[in-house]
Amino acid sequence: MLGNFSYCNPTKLYFGKDSLNNLGGELANYGKNILLVYGGGSIKKSGLYDEIVNILKENGKNIFELPGVMPNPTVEKLYEGCKIAKENDIDLILSVGGGSVCDYSKAVSVSAYCNEDPWDKYYLRMEDVDNKIIPVGCVLTMVGTGSEMNGGAVITNHDTKLKIGHVFGENVFPKFAILNPELTYTLPKYQMVAGFFDIMSHILEQYFSDEDDNTSDYIMEGLLKSLIHSSKIAVENPTDYEARSNIMWVATWALNTLVAKGKTTDWMVHMIGQSIGAYTDATHGMTLSAISIPYYRYIMPYGLAKFKRYAINVWGVDTKGKTDEEIANEGLNAMEKYMNEIGLVMNIKDLGVTEDMLDGIADGSFIMDGGYKVLNHDDIVKILKQSM
Repeated sequence: MLGNFSYCNPTKLYFGKDSLNNLGGELANYGKNILLVYGGGSIKKSGLYDEIVNILKENGKNIFELPGVMPNPTVEKLYEGCKIAKENDIDLILSVGGGSVCDYSKAVSVSAYCNEDPWDKYYLRMEDVDNKIIPVGCVLTMVGTGSEMNGGAVITNHDTKLKIGHVFGENVFPKFAILNPELTYTLPKYQMVAGFFDIMSHILEQYFSDEDDNTSDYIMEGLLKSLIHSSKIAVENPTDYEARSNIMWVATWALNTLVAKGKTTDWMVHMIGQSIGAYTDATHGMTLSAISIPYYRYIMPYGLAKFKRYAINVWGVDTKGKTDEEIANEGLNAMEKYMNEIGLVMNIKDLGVTEDMLDGIADGSFIMDGGYKVLNHDDIVKILKQSM
């Protein structure tokens, strides 16, 4: 039975090859001062930077730039962005890049006018926003996080070895997001497939919770089948528009809060993966892929009925003459084969994890209680060891 919930997603999406043409119309809704936030030099090499700057100038905007947002944005970078945004009275933060850039922009949006340390307030105490919020708009160049249509913002603190995500309310969601699948073509394969698994992990974190038969689970099974099909095509031909557009759309729906409604949700793979990232600075999607199969094998006995359903409905496992355990295991075997096929990292050693890090990673993994088994420190260490 679905639980009680309310649903609102205020982000306006523009999707397709010509979606950037809508940026000018959106800019008319905001003041003069625009903070252009981006990562490395890829948007300059592709020509996207020049396109966006021209649109901003044509609309009479004052452009303030904040480049250099890293794949795992740090608390020091957050403080830098807050200073620039506040000193220049920014009216809109325009995020151009992947999920990390969008996450970072939302973090700056809530933190620039925070009257205390935003790391303490939002990431340690997990408090709500009670200060001025700068609006955010997003031009997406990498798919995976779903950050373009949610309130999530993940920040890393290397000093404390913590990587923490705060899921803010709908007042922090991007006001608009521009999604052109062609802008994702130039991404290196490693980053591309990491994004693909981030999408899959988002869906699985929500799917493997609760045993009730509900609409959300049917939607997620369809999203997973679409992702699996299209990702195989994209690995062979990264410029296949149909495959890349389907993946981009799946990524948005995987984490725009819709399919989580009425479910408890799990998120332990993300908690462990983020803790790995705090120690190694490894690519987020690969921290998830390296931990997922050991994690799901560990919790499978506690949610056997759903794992059996997953094997049948997503991977097409034949049930004839097999026990429930055999069916469920075959589903995870099919998932593992697919993950190897598209080139994901399957071993945390390959991400730089060493034996002496395991207790610290376990300590830095926030314990969630929405899945089939509530883990403790020793459980996490066992899973990490299996992941090596």
